[in-house]
Amino acid sequence: MSFDTFLFYLLAIVLVVAAFRVITATSPVTGVLHLILTFFTASMMWMLLQAEFLALTLVIVYVGAVMVLFLFVVMMLDMRTEGLKQGLKVYLPLGLTIGGVMVAEMAFVVLRSWGDAPALPEPADDFDNTLALGTAMYTQYAYAVEIGGVVLLVGMICAIALTLRKRTDYKRTQPGKQVQVRPEERMRLVSIPAQVEKTDESSEGAEK
Repeated sequence: MSFDTFLFYLLAIVLVVAAFRVITATSPVTGVLHLILTFFTASMMWMLLQAEFLALTLVIVYVGAVMVLFLFVVMMLDMRTEGLKQGLKVYLPLGLTIGGVMVAEMAFVVLRSWGDAPALPEPADDFDNTLALGTAMYTQYAYAVEIGGVVLLVGMICAIALTLRKRTDYKRTQPGKQVQVRPEERMRLVSIPAQVEKTDESSEGAEK
């Protein structure tokens, strides 16, 4: 067994254990930390497959930005785990069934293609996988990339629409009416007579 094969199986074990801890951790912070470990381990496996661009993208985008943001949000919200465990027994059989079907499908595909998979050719010294990936995405799979962008845009708009609430504690600014306002309509000069404080005559006599 070569060192690359040993490292692959080691990372695969860490990946499976960390992914299992994501769904079984009692603390949300612990689950998010294990999810960060899962993404980082997956990026290292991509690095072994000589997909450096995808590995670095996974680390920078998901581990460095998205998951750290999730961690901050979970820590600031101070989520209570008591209410999350109420429906666990009800949805556990369905979750195990769906998970079993997914594992069976992946095992079927891997076992069918394991023996027929040819050996990977050695890449040339001047091979640039980032250039090859960009060329494939924007030439052969251009429509798929555009459809994926539209789906993400629709998901973002739906998330904003679902969380948007009508507020009544603010005023909307209308620039058209602000421009048409005249000074005499906003300010009025009022003549107020001066006020003079009157002294008490009895107190003045007592002082004399």
